[in-house]
Amino acid sequence: MGNQSQYTEDNIKTLEWQEHIRIRPGMYIGKLGDGSSPDDGIYILLKEILDNSIDEYVMGEGKRINISLDNNIIKIRDFGRGIPLGKMKDAVSKMNTGGKYDSRAFKKSVGLNGVGTKAVNALSSYFKVKSVRDGVTRTAEFQRGEIVKESPETESTERRGTEITFEPDSLIFNNYRFRKEYIEKMLKNYVYLNPGLKIYFNGEEFYSENGLQDLLQENIEGDIIYPIVHLKDEDIEVAFTHGEKSQSEGYFSFVNGQHTTQGGTHLTAFKEAFVKTIREFYNKNYDASDIRKSIIAAISIKVIEPVFESQTKTKLGSSEMGPDMVSIRTFMNDFLKKHLDNFLHKNQDVADSLQRKIITSEKERKELSGIQKLARERAKKVSLHNKKLRDCRQHYNDQKSPRKLESTIFITEGDSASGSITKSRDVETQAVFSLRGKPLNCYGLTKKIVYENEEFNLLQAALNIEISLEDLRYNNVVISTDADVDGMHIRLLMITFFLQFFPDLIKNGHLYILQTPLFRVRNKKETRYCYTEEERIKALEELGKNPEITRFKGLGEISPDEFKNFIGKDMRLEPIMLGKDTSIDKLLDFYMGKNTLTRQEFIINNLVVDDI
Repeated sequence: MGNQSQYTEDNIKTLEWQEHIRIRPGMYIGKLGDGSSPDDGIYILLKEILDNSIDEYVMGEGKRINISLDNNIIKIRDFGRGIPLGKMKDAVSKMNTGGKYDSRAFKKSVGLNGVGTKAVNALSSYFKVKSVRDGVTRTAEFQRGEIVKESPETESTERRGTEITFEPDSLIFNNYRFRKEYIEKMLKNYVYLNPGLKIYFNGEEFYSENGLQDLLQENIEGDIIYPIVHLKDEDIEVAFTHGEKSQSEGYFSFVNGQHTTQGGTHLTAFKEAFVKTIREFYNKNYDASDIRKSIIAAISIKVIEPVFESQTKTKLGSSEMGPDMVSIRTFMNDFLKKHLDNFLHKNQDVADSLQRKIITSEKERKELSGIQKLARERAKKVSLHNKKLRDCRQHYNDQKSPRKLESTIFITEGDSASGSITKSRDVETQAVFSLRGKPLNCYGLTKKIVYENEEFNLLQAALNIEISLEDLRYNNVVISTDADVDGMHIRLLMITFFLQFFPDLIKNGHLYILQTPLFRVRNKKETRYCYTEEERIKALEELGKNPEITRFKGLGEISPDEFKNFIGKDMRLEPIMLGKDTSIDKLLDFYMGKNTLTRQEFIINNLVVDDI
């Protein structure tokens, strides 16, 4: 037995609270990441602090929040009640301490587990809390969760409230940077859900008067067939309309102010109740997919003590509105039965437009069904041995998968690149889909092409997005092509495919481009991979005289052993984002339409020319 019997008191370790968070950060904030994805840890840290300020606003305390970001240092100042001074240090550094345990004060708040602020403190290289109450203030400063400085209570002329300053620790979050687009999107959601609240981010104001109606207005692409319907009651708000051209369904769902990007019981209940109410109103048994095709809807509900399926709260698991209360399903059904039914009776023009839309969708679906059937049968045969897909074991739509957030599919071109990635990938979480040459330019084509083109049909099947994003199999869809002209063209063709048929994949932050190094600079002791000209110059300066420089022309030139370095923990991904002023139609027209002159100018102005 030997060593096995050496199990003594010394083997039992009690970690300090901050050590535990730092050793197992994933338990508290989901994944780490470098800021290129909206669910990366650095945004969760910001959210955890913001949630506390939002809860103050919901309680009727403090109408504005100021946020600044400067060199990865974030400062958040609210004008709520301020943390009670005597308990301020404990509130940010003692586990299981917080006001949220007292359900009377925070009945339907977001941050219910009392862990948020402590996790931010432990995972920050610098963390400072300042509270102002009744003309008195106090501050405490921490490094990686350890207190380094504490001030006594002093008089203050400042307005009451709490100010938190933190810098995420680069030892935990490698090579990270905050992307303003993701922060802005998060702040917009906060103001849509809290009409009347003003948030200032680096001086820019975020404010909404009409809640979810404003959210839809901002996110609608192209024309809609009737004005946005906006329905509200205690604990629930719903806004929806149907798009003119859109092929898919688009949903924004929230619970207690939390953006549930993966939906959950409340979204399922909304879809069911919507279909049921519409069928009953028209007294016709329309197909659910025809009723919901091209809908764009936002749903927000408030639940007492919600249960989420993960620490990052992206999917609601609760089936009741609260302990011993009505089920979410019944609640949603009763709400729509009453309010939507009433609305349609009072607004005959909307009812007529909606019915015409349903009938058109039905017609289109029947025309497509023959092609779909064939395509599905073909895909079924192939998916058993899908020659284009080298799958991984953990998938985004598998709730039990511990690494589902890491699940990634690389879309590559040509055998050599696919070969390198396939040999060096992590088979647990990384899949590879190989394109054969240049994909078809599908600009302006109808969805029929997705079924008729074998490659697109297999890609749709691999991602599992034919009906909706709900069962998407990979969190990160990564276009991995050479950085030459052909590679760029393939990249554009793939972006066009997703923009045209699956825009929600981009809207929800799942589409990326793999950044691969342009150069390798090495001497006998060290190898550096350089992604930019600046990094190459820096490496040359730091590695001494005459290092060996290799210029990578294509992915196929990089050996599998080396490729490991570019798709491992230091992988660099560039997200494809839709900015606030960019419509999908405009983007598609710009990249793939006939406006060659404008595009020519854009390419000339943005061309990077190698000088070596």
